[in-house]
Amino acid sequence: MALLSRLIDKRIAAYQRELIEIHYAEVENMYRQMRGWRHDYRSHIQVMKAHAAQGEWGALCAYLDQLENDLSTVDTVVKTGNPMADAILNSKISLARSKHIQVRADASVPVALDISELDLCVILGNLFDNAIEASLALPEEERLIRVYIEMKGEQLYISFTNLTAAGKREKREGRFRSTKGEGHGFGLVRIDAIVERLGGWLSRNSEEGAFTTEILLPVGGKTQ
Repeated sequence: MALLSRLIDKRIAAYQRELIEIHYAEVENMYRQMRGWRHDYRSHIQVMKAHAAQGEWGALCAYLDQLENDLSTVDTVVKTGNPMADAILNSKISLARSKHIQVRADASVPVALDISELDLCVILGNLFDNAIEASLALPEEERLIRVYIEMKGEQLYISFTNLTAAGKREKREGRFRSTKGEGHGFGLVRIDAIVERLGGWLSRNSEEGAFTTEILLPVGGKTQ
């Protein structure tokens, strides 16, 4: 029994390290793009000035459109009020956009939370990864993820909904199976374990064309 417990602990530790490494790589990629755009800022200004001086208004408009599209890939689109939540959500939104998935996010998270940053990373990271994975089965024009996060009294409410290509999913032994195949449902188990440990509430609902996960966590945070 002790050996089994140690093996489970090792697997959990390895999973947490892998999750954090992936998350930080995504965040670093997002900020590397931002640094690159800022570095080129003066050059962009000079090009636009040259077009304006020559009266090349069509070329100037085209250049501005190009810059707008470039900037949209690195813009910080979610500002929740909590730095860790901002980093996780914006890195995942950047990843979703790179896969041509539309994201609609409305999130407000207090700065001070009882929940650890690791637990927050596991929950939000896995919810987003699962939603992205399911969205890839859809045509690009139909891909959509909705994220809603807010404080309800002393509890943090988290809701993720993604459109799906499959019909209503069935539960087996009271649990939805991972869509990634056998051996790929560990993220769902980790979310369940964290919610249970924190005394929270979790609901997964599969409807025709959509899958929703809702979580309530008694985090003790205060909106400011």
